[in-house]
Parts: sequence; structure tokens; C-alpha cells
Amino acid sequence: MNPLFREPPACIKDPGTWCGQVYKVTHNEWLAGSAGWLVTKPLQILLAVVIAVAVNWVVRRMINRITTLPSGGKLPALLRPLRERAPEMLGPVIIERRRQRAATIGSVLKSLAGFIIYGLATLQVLSVLGFDLGPLITSAGIVGVALGFGAQNLVKDFLSGMFMMIEDQYGVGDVVDVGEASGTVEAVGLRVTTLRDLKGTVWYVRNGEVQRVGNSSQGFAVAVVDVPLSYSADVERATTVLSQAAVAVTESEALADKVLEPPEMLGVESVTPEGIQLRLTVKVRPGKQWAVQRALRAQLLAALEDAGFEPPLGRFLSTPNNDK
Repeated sequence: MNPLFREPPACIKDPGTWCGQVYKVTHNEWLAGSAGWLVTKPLQILLAVVIAVAVNWVVRRMINRITTLPSGGKLPALLRPLRERAPEMLGPVIIERRRQRAATIGSVLKSLAGFIIYGLATLQVLSVLGFDLGPLITSAGIVGVALGFGAQNLVKDFLSGMFMMIEDQYGVGDVVDVGEASGTVEAVGLRVTTLRDLKGTVWYVRNGEVQRVGNSSQGFAVAVVDVPLSYSADVERATTVLSQAAVAVTESEALADKVLEPPEMLGVESVTPEGIQLRLTVKVRPGKQWAVQRALRAQLLAALEDAGFEPPLGRFLSTPNNDK
């Protein structure tokens, strides 16, 4: 059949369709027959994009609302169902810790919501354009698996960071030991945790590489002091002197707010070639054990000397952990 003499589309006789409306305005059969592509499909695509943008905007606003810290630095709504291990002694630092934790989790939620919303909108647009989505979804799945294998370290860091934040294993202001590095946490991200050690060196630790975490800033801490004595010393009398001196030190104005329980004299800890070691422990607020240990060492040694005990060949020992 000669295309110049083909019959006009039947839809031009139906004024309730786009085809009929376009023909009524233009009197052009080709435009009327292509109304589906020229009008209907662009409107469907525009509608899908507008809905996706609107839904994404609403979701982002909701996430911002539940991740924003209320006045006074209280927990944002997002973190209230989750356990918080932040110690009270952090003071103003706890506000930054909560803000950073909420902001990071909120950022992940926004990215995930945007990926899902715009991904569904893209599939809708492709469906309107007439593409077969089956092969596309299969191909996307294969590419996703390949990228997952190629970026498995990045995925491992990301997942470890997410669980670490949800469980609040550590946060800004905590003193932690992650194996290769130890120090005060300055920033926590989904991929990297930033620590600053005693010498001022900043360590960037990948979350996926952290096998264990020792946190010295949760719940409470214990100040441990080992006191050396000579073999000829009266252990019972030295124990009494040290106990009285420790009580006086911990009840002083400088340490009263750091100590949670009275000091406990454990007795002989070990016998070395240099002499005998007595151990004393004090339960203190998290992060205050090092200050209490320093104060105890200074006063306990002076108390022994005042009581007439001669110093042994060894030196005054501290806790097995390094002082801060």
C-alpha cells in the first residue's frame, strides 16, 4: 500500500483521546497518530520524575528532623531507640559525639533512600519508553556482584562502621586501643576512625581492619598501682600505711569527684628479685584512672618514707597500662 494514501488513524474520531485532541487542533494525521509519543509518554516521564523528587525531598526532611540534636544536646529521635555508651564525664564532648553519630547515620539513610527512590523512578521511565526491564535488571545484578567483589574492602569498612555506630562501641572523646594504634577518638566515619595518640600523632584506622577495641571510657575504670617493698619490710604494717594514705588521697578535694569507691588493698601481688610488690586498686570514673594513679604514686611513696620504710632496689611501678 502506498504510504501517501494510507488510512488515517481511527483514534482521530475519538475526541476523548490525546490523538483526537491533537487532530482537532492541528488537523495533522501524523501528529495525531504520534500523540502517544509526543504528549502521553513525556507527561508520564515528567510525572514520574516529579513524584520521585517530591518523595525524596520529603524523606530527606524527615531524616533531617530525626537526626537533628534538640536544644540542650539531648539525644536526637533517631538515636533514642539505640543504646548509648557515652560516659557522662565527657561533658561538652558528648554533644559533638551525638551530633556526629546522628549526622553519619542520617547521611547513610539519605543516600539509601535516594538510591531506592530514583532507582524506581528510572525503572518506571524505562518502562514508559518501552524497554524490556528483565534483561536490564539481570545485567545490573551481574554488574553489582562484580563491583561488590572488586570493592569488598570498601564494603567491609562501610558495614563495620555502620554496626560500630549503631552499637556505639566508641565515639568522639573516648580513649581506645584498636591494636595497631591507641589514643583519643577525634572523629568517627563510616570508613575511617581518626585517633590522636599521646605524642600528638593522628592515626586513620579503617573500620574494617579493627578486629577488637579496648575502650577505657565506658562505665568505669580501675586505677591500679603496684608498690614495691624491700624483703625486710613489715608487709602488714606497710599495708596499713598504704591503705590509710590511699584513703586520704582519694578523699581529697582534687580526686573526690573522680573516685567512685574507696580504695582496695589487694596485698602481695608478686615477688621479684628487687623485692615485694603490693597492689592497690581504686574504682574511678572512666578516663580518670591515669590522673588518680599519678596522685596515688606520689603520695604513697611519701607515706612509706615518712613511716620509715626504706625504698627497695626496684622503682615505683604503675599500672600495666601506659599512663596518659
